[in-house]
Order: sequence, then structure tokens, then C-alpha cells
Amino acid sequence: MRRVRYYENGGPEVLRLEETEVPRPGPGELLVRTEAVGVTLPMVRKVREGGMPLPGSLGGEVAGEIVAVGPEVTGRQVGERVTGLCFGDAYADHALLHAAMASPVPEGASASEAVALVRSGLVALGAYESARPAEGESVLVTGAASGVGHLAVQLAAARGAGRVVAAVGSAEKAEFVRSLGADEVVTYTDDSWGEPVDIVLDAVGGELLSPAVAALAPGGRLVAYSSGGGTIQAYDLLVGGKSVIGFQVARTARGRPALMEQWRQELWELFAAGRLRPRIHAELPLEQAAEAHGIIEARANQGKVILRPV
Repeated sequence: MRRVRYYENGGPEVLRLEETEVPRPGPGELLVRTEAVGVTLPMVRKVREGGMPLPGSLGGEVAGEIVAVGPEVTGRQVGERVTGLCFGDAYADHALLHAAMASPVPEGASASEAVALVRSGLVALGAYESARPAEGESVLVTGAASGVGHLAVQLAAARGAGRVVAAVGSAEKAEFVRSLGADEVVTYTDDSWGEPVDIVLDAVGGELLSPAVAALAPGGRLVAYSSGGGTIQAYDLLVGGKSVIGFQVARTARGRPALMEQWRQELWELFAAGRLRPRIHAELPLEQAAEAHGIIEARANQGKVILRPV
């Protein structure tokens, strides 16, 4: 089978397509013939920034057909189409998926739509839930055109937010995020991000953390779920009674599997009702993984970027 790995850190050009043997599922694992693989900003940063042993493998959301079931797996069978988060060698014709992380592809969803709803949808919903929103509160989403952000905009609107503000890197993305249900659009370089909001869902981090905190109304909450880091001055929180909450979907998956399943069900129900629609920016063959990373790195995507091994 084919897989993508990297043997040095750098930009998209370091990704290498290679041939290898099809893996065998171990205890608690499923072997999935991948139909779609999600490309994420954390994986792009992992390749460029390093900090992990080489050669490096790439994780991601996958969707496809189960072709083998490992020992100690119950409730899953060969031929079933599933989707879930794969922690290594997801960019491949076949991927190993922990059975506990797998869920059936919902009826009526394509493989690409299922992939977009898995991690990105769970991150968006989990981040929103972490803010403990009350109906009618206002929400600002940074990275609003990204794979997670474009779902967060829709979720906030579907959950009854009083005002949804989409923050994007360029004015060219304004029409896209308005089509998702954003009431207002701001760009990162605007002098003001408009009237203060109750909740900020921050997908970017870094230099945007300060203006994101400044965009909060007194008593507001910022949920940070980005891998971009950044620093916040404690005084900026103190004077407005503001708070910052960190959210990581993997931590919730490990510690609260029942809650994860509840979130999955909500995502599927919203999808089935037509109230949550993942947008696919590009679907590329596996051999164009470098191009997919380039799109993400340039922040050019409007929606999800997908690799299609088949």
C-alpha cells in the first residue's frame, strides 16, 4: 500500500509518498481501507516545526470500509463504513483505527463529509460547550473559514447565539462565512472587531490572542483550542473579569467517552436536519499531500481539505 511520511522537518515539500506493507490490526484496532483523510493545521505545523521523532507519520480523521478486525473488538464488522481519528499513518491507503474512536458513517453522508464532521465537528462543538454558552449570547470565531471554524460558526447559529461574528484573515472570505450564518465579518487587521462579545472561540492563537481577549465583553470567556500558542497578560483578564479556557478534544475522548458519543450524536442529528453542513474546499489524491499542506499553510482554504486515497 501507499503512505505519506516525512524524514526531515520543513514545508510541504518534505512529504514523501512511499510503498509499504498493509498493517495488521492489533488488539482493539480496526483496519480501514481509507476513502477520505482530513488534513489539519496541527499536522502541517508538526511537519514544519518538528519536536517529534523522525521519520514522522501523520495522523488525521479518516473514513472508509473496515477490511479487518483485531482481537478484543466487539460491535464492529468487516464491510462496515466507519469514521474516526487515526493517530498515525492516516495518510495511507489503509489505516489503523482504534475501535473506541470509530463511529458509523451516518446515512446520507459522503466519506468527505463524515471526515469533516469527525474531529473538526467534535472540536468545534467541544470548544463551544467549554464556554458554557447561554442562549442569546454573542460569539466570535477566529479562523472562521477553517475546517473547524466554519463548523463552529454554524453550530453557534444553530445553538441560538444572539450574534455570530466571523473573524478571518482576508476580506475575500467574507462571502463564504456569511453563507454559513455569520451575522458580521471582521478581518484580523481591522482596527476594531466590533461590539464586544460574550464568547470567543479561538482557532489561531499567537499574535491574535491579545485582540481576541480585547474583543470580549466584561465577564466574557475565550476558549483556546489552537496549537499556535501565544501569551495573554493577566491584567487584561483581571480588569474585565474575563476568563480563558483551554480545550483539547483528545483529553475529552480519553476521560469522557460517553460525552464524546453524545456530541457525535448531536453532530449527526444537526447534519441530518440540514443545519450543519461541512464545506469541502478541495479533494486531492494521496500523491498530492504536499499540495494539500500548502493550501492549509497558506490559510487559503474555505472549509475542509481532504485527501482521497481511492
